[in-house]
Parts: sequence; C-alpha cells; structure tokens
Amino acid sequence: MSAPAPSPLAIVDAEPLPRQEEVLTPAALAFVAELHRRFTPRRDELLARRAERRAEIARTSTLDFLPETAAIRADDSWKVAPAPAALNDRRVEITGPTDRKMTINALNSGAKVWLADFEDASAPTWENVILGQLNMTDAYERRIDFTDERTGKSYALKDAGELATVVMRPRGWHLNERHLTDADGAPVPGALVDFGLYFFHNAQRLIDLGKGPYFYLPKTESHLEARLWNEIFVFAQDYVGVPQGTVRATVLIETITAAYQMEEILYELRDHASGLNAGRWDYLFSIVKNFRDGGQKFVLPDRNLVTMTAPFMRAYTELLVRTCHKRGAHAIGGMAAFIPSRKDAEVNKVAFEKVRADKDREAGDGFDGSWVAHPDLVPIALESFDKVLGDRPNQKDRLREDVSVAAGDLIAIDSLDAKPTYDGLVNAVQVGIRYIEAWLRGLGAVAIFNLMEDAATAEISRSQIWQWINAGVVFADGTPATADLAREVAAAELAAIRAEIGEEAFAAGKWQQAHDLLLQVSLDADYADFLTLPAYEQLR
Repeated sequence: MSAPAPSPLAIVDAEPLPRQEEVLTPAALAFVAELHRRFTPRRDELLARRAERRAEIARTSTLDFLPETAAIRADDSWKVAPAPAALNDRRVEITGPTDRKMTINALNSGAKVWLADFEDASAPTWENVILGQLNMTDAYERRIDFTDERTGKSYALKDAGELATVVMRPRGWHLNERHLTDADGAPVPGALVDFGLYFFHNAQRLIDLGKGPYFYLPKTESHLEARLWNEIFVFAQDYVGVPQGTVRATVLIETITAAYQMEEILYELRDHASGLNAGRWDYLFSIVKNFRDGGQKFVLPDRNLVTMTAPFMRAYTELLVRTCHKRGAHAIGGMAAFIPSRKDAEVNKVAFEKVRADKDREAGDGFDGSWVAHPDLVPIALESFDKVLGDRPNQKDRLREDVSVAAGDLIAIDSLDAKPTYDGLVNAVQVGIRYIEAWLRGLGAVAIFNLMEDAATAEISRSQIWQWINAGVVFADGTPATADLAREVAAAELAAIRAEIGEEAFAAGKWQQAHDLLLQVSLDADYADFLTLPAYEQLR
C-alpha cells in the first residue's frame, strides 16, 4: 500500500488536542486547502477594497445607495429561495459559544434557533476552534451528554424534536487562523477554516437529520463580499455532493456600509439566503470606525444611551424589515443581552420589563424573530412574538411599504439629544478591561455587570474612547476627554479589580495585559481596524 499523500496544510505552533484527528482528517484538510487556494486571493482583494472605501468616506463624510446597482433594487421580480422547514419559524434565537455545556443548554433552551458562534462569542484559541467543531458533530450524533466533574451536574440533550435548529457563525473575513498554513507559510482565513471543517463533516449529516448546513455571515461590508460567500457555497456543495441550494445563509447587517447594500446582499445570495439580522454593537462600532474623522456630527454618546429607538437606528431596522420582506427573507432583530441575577429579584424584574418592551417593539415592527443571550429570556421573547405571530411561522407577508428611508437618515447621528458622559468613559474602560482579560484567557462570551458581552462590546467601548478623545469631547462638568484621563480611569479600574479579587487571582489572570491592550487600541493615533487583530497576536 502506498503512503498517504502529505497534508496540503501544515498545523503549526499548536499543542495536540484530544480527538483532533476526527476533525483534521486528510480529506477535511484537503477541502479547506482547496477553499483557501480558490478563494483567499479574492478575500484579500475585498479587504483591500474595504480600505479604499474607508478612505473615500474619510474624504467625503457620507455614504449613499449604490448607483451601479439601482436596477437590482428597482426590480421587484426577484426573491430569495424559500426557507426550508427547519428555518421557517425563527421567532426566538439564542446565541453563544460552542463549548460542551453551552451546546447542550442552547439546543435544549426552547429557542427555535441556536446561533452556534465561532466568531464574537468565542476567542479563537486552537482549542476553541477544534473542540467547538467536535462538539457540533457530537451533538448531531447525540454523544455529547456529560456530567460536570466539578459540580456533579449532568447535561443531556432533549428529544430531537425539542432541539433548536443550528445556524453556525464562522469568523469574519479579516481574521486568519495562524495554526493552519499553506506550503508558502501563509495562514488560512479563519472563516474558511470554520466554514470548511463544519461543512465538510456535517452537511450530509444535517440533511439526514431533516435540517441542513445553515450559516450566519458576520462583518460583511459589501454585496461583493456576499458574492464571494455565494461562490464558496456553490463550490462546497458540488465538492461534497449535496444539492445546490442546501446551504442557507443569514447575513448580519452590522456594518454601516452593508446597510446601504441590503438588497444587493440578498440578491447575490438569493439561492442561499434566508434573512438579515440587525446587530447593534458592531453596527455602532462600524459607524465610529468609518466616520471617525467626520467631526462632531458623528460623535456617538455612551453606548447604553443609543437605543434602538434612536432615529438613525430606527431607520436602519425598519429598512431591514422592509428589505427582507420585499424579497421573501426573514428579518431577525437584535440582542437581549441581560443575564438574570440569582441574587437580586428586583434587578431581574426591571431588566425583564426592558427586554419585554424591546421584543414587543421588534415584533410590532415586523421582525420575524429576535436574539437572546440567556435561556431565561427565551420565554419572554417567545411571548412577545407569539402575541403577534400566533400560529404563523413568521410575518414576511407584512411588507412595511409605509417605510421610506433616505440615505442621510442612516447616518443622522446628530439627531440624538444624548451626549458623551464621564460615566460613559468609565464604563467603556471597565467593560473593555474586563472583557479583554477574559478573551485573552480564551473566553469570548463574558457576563459583565449582568450583561452578556462579546467582542463587539469591546470594539464599541474602545472605539468610543478613541472617538471622544480625538473629537475633543468635553463632558458636562467641563472635563475634557483626553488620553491622560483615559489612563487615569484605567489605572483606577485596575487597582479596583486587584482589590476586588485579591492578589492571587489578579496575578493568575491577564489583567495588566488587558489594561495595556485596551489603552493601545484606544489611544494609538492610528486606529486599529479590529481590536481582535492585535489581541490575536497575544492569544495563546
């Protein structure tokens, strides 16, 4: 017998993991290598286009709907492919990372969909990347049940008919996977690693279960990036021998540039599209990133003061609903990030009412579903959507033709009365340090001050610090936002954390490292496109 061909990809700088050979099979690696060979060059071109478009926004401080795609928007005849049965009712979706416990809890949560997250809710350690893939396959094979050795608590999947449908989210286009390299030593894009391994191992398995390979596509900035994903789907389906149209993709409209190309994004993916989602923190981060030199009119107030009822956010969400329903796609609303307290019933009562009001608003506006971060919020969101939907799986027949959004409405940031505050600066520093510290330890979804935070939280936090300093913001008491003030606040927070958790726990964590990284990306003159790029260099 001849020796097997050497793997087309090298695994570098990675400690072997238990059962990794089940994920990194020669056949799976060959598939990922082929995705890399065919599609990474186009990915690189599209990242360069992002930089060109950002330079144009810096020059003009404006955005508009694309004149070259006006015919697509004007053509009322096209629709996206009909939703498969498993994705037709999406009234509540729970999000979270793919560790073993979360996988079971999310599938059992009573939500219609679980966003299985390899992106913002998962720090991309090699262990998380590979074991997350194992957990997904183990769940589909029903061999994931376990007993926690520390607590003695057992976790087991419910009957198949009670489980949420999985929609998997790979990493964004900007992130590479340094542990998988080609013959030239170039890393494979993380998106192709996450998508490729999951699709190769599970596409047919999911079809056999009456579902399919369904994906959330993050950080998309243009319809050309959606076109690249569509080409990948077409190739992948042929490669593994499943029918064209088996894949379904929901695109997160979480960048300001994508908000101007919603119809075009659906058009590019129309044979594989199932919806669009309104992602709040990344969307605000994208506004700051793109309009950071646009002057006072683009300065955002504290992140918690920018609610979904703000005029420019309302324009964004209502345009999303109208666009989706015009094209037969699902419109999925934003996140309820509250984490219930086991100690404070009053905190829970106030927060639950806010969640209920938010979900009532989304259901009333025409959304077909919405996100929650914790199983305890599933019944609240379900109630809001049940009141509007009844027995119907969605409300895509509600076309929202009353909605009319002009290009300027989406960037009318100065329509807000709220202003940046000193307390907002303190909160941005507190949350930024605490989140980054956990991320550097391999945790991507972190409960901070009763909210489930992910990487988007850290992005908007550090972006606001950067923007306020560079825009010369002066707080109500006359204190100017400066780099020295941010350093002062960060030093005080580090000291407070040390006192709160004790010397031993402080020394065992990555607190100083997190503090330094937050200040680096908040204070550097050159604004880093993504916090996770320098952070990934420090992730071990």
